Amino acid sequence: MFPLRRRRKAQVTIDPDEILLDASNISEFDRDQFEGRLEKPLSRKTFFWAGVFLCLVFVGLLVRVGNLDLVRGALFAKQAEENKLEQKIVFADRGAIVDRRGFPLASNARASVDDDFAARTYSGLVGLSHVVGYVKSPAKDSSGHYFRNAFVGLDGAERAFNTQLGGQNGLSLTETDSRGRVVAESVVNSPVPGAIITLSIDARVNSALYEALAARAEESSFQGGAAVVMDVHTGEILALASYPEYSSQAVSDGDSAALKALNRNPRQPFLNRVTGGLYAPGSIVKPIVGAAALTEGIIDQNKQILSTGSISVPNPYDKAHPSVFKDWRANGWVDVRRAIAVSSDVYFYEVGGGFEGQPGLGIDRLDKYFKMFGFSSDPGLAGFSEQDGNIPTPAWKAKAFPKDPVWRVGDTYHTAIGQYGMQLTPLQAVREAAAIANDGILLTPQLVASSTPKSTQIPITPAIFQIIREGMRMGVVDGIATAVKFDSVHVAAKTGTAQIGVHNEFVNSWMIGFFPYEHPRYAYAMVLERGPQHTTMGSPAAMGQFLSWLQQNAPYYTK
Repeated sequence: MFPLRRRRKAQVTIDPDEILLDASNISEFDRDQFEGRLEKPLSRKTFFWAGVFLCLVFVGLLVRVGNLDLVRGALFAKQAEENKLEQKIVFADRGAIVDRRGFPLASNARASVDDDFAARTYSGLVGLSHVVGYVKSPAKDSSGHYFRNAFVGLDGAERAFNTQLGGQNGLSLTETDSRGRVVAESVVNSPVPGAIITLSIDARVNSALYEALAARAEESSFQGGAAVVMDVHTGEILALASYPEYSSQAVSDGDSAALKALNRNPRQPFLNRVTGGLYAPGSIVKPIVGAAALTEGIIDQNKQILSTGSISVPNPYDKAHPSVFKDWRANGWVDVRRAIAVSSDVYFYEVGGGFEGQPGLGIDRLDKYFKMFGFSSDPGLAGFSEQDGNIPTPAWKAKAFPKDPVWRVGDTYHTAIGQYGMQLTPLQAVREAAAIANDGILLTPQLVASSTPKSTQIPITPAIFQIIREGMRMGVVDGIATAVKFDSVHVAAKTGTAQIGVHNEFVNSWMIGFFPYEHPRYAYAMVLERGPQHTTMGSPAAMGQFLSWLQQNAPYYTK
């Protein structure tokens, strides 16, 4: 019994895993891949504590989300709104305006690098405001947003060439944080600067013309005046002055005191009298009437008419009181050249409206020829021309005076010497002078240098224009335009004095002409408005002063 027991006690059960544990290959096991290791199941305690940890993490996340969304949500929403990308205008620099010599008339300047745009600055020379004009600057509303995001030209070249000068604004993106600090900024579209505009005017010449005009207006008590000088071959304007003027800088800057004074000034400093002022022209129309009479065969160049100081036309309603039409003086026997030189009213009464045996053009043909020279139509100076003027006709009279619509010979007489209802601008007058100088080429005025000339041809022969030019030259040599008689430059001219006012108590003093006489280069027109009736110093004296300055300081224009 005992041996058998011992044998049973010695038997040991061997698990399969132990069989696989072979000590001979244990060194070849990859322990990182758990080879040669016994796997043990995780205990329930491990799962319990892991679950507790995950629950705590989840509860913490819920608390954090609640705090951000419910407690501080409004604050963070505001901050998110303030942290934003903002589009910002990058202002283009406005193009400069320079004169024919490159002198800057309008340019730009920045007070600091923080300025959104460069301010407009002007030369400060007198007499240029109506040429250059002024601008209205970009402006913001109360919230700081630009409701006007570009300069706007409001007068002169600034208005006429506003599109070319304006350029094209750019765009930038600016990122700011909740405190308003710029985080990043980048330009999306670069601005394109405006074009440089080169005007045909000479700034020095323009200022000299203005000063001569202003000095005579003040010394002889004229309300204002205007003058313009134009190239007779291209139509380019060398000088354009209107008195009084405003300050381009003060108006552009919005100087309230200056604006208030300008608006209260009864002499209308904002009116560009060259392009927008309408004036009775007086005798400066006589060269046209003479050319028309020669062309129509009403007279020939040798036809003489006697001026004894007046003519009398029978009054069919009262034979005892004929209608008397006075000359400004008794000029004796005059032909067309001499009539222009001494400005005989009687001569042009007769060739204009007829008298006794002398036939006249009549109002229809007067109207026709005045229109040929551009009267009662826009001269075409782009951005400037505003007034057409007027030529008196029977239709005009019937409309203007419905209680007395009948056209009479006296109305024709007065129209033939530039009175009655005739009105011109100085710009129209200088076109007349240029057309006489260049054999009938009616030019469109230009303000940009090197412009392509634009014109129409007046159907009058060069021979007739030569007769008219000779009459205008005689007026300077020994007629009534001797104020512009010089040895160094020969000028041809025609004066005009138009009576205005209820009782003819005021006058407009005119002069038109061209120089040099032998080979015309420039034509001019000047008017001083609403001066005392008996003044003896008007536009001829002012033009004499200007031409004297021109010969001394810019003689290349007179040769």
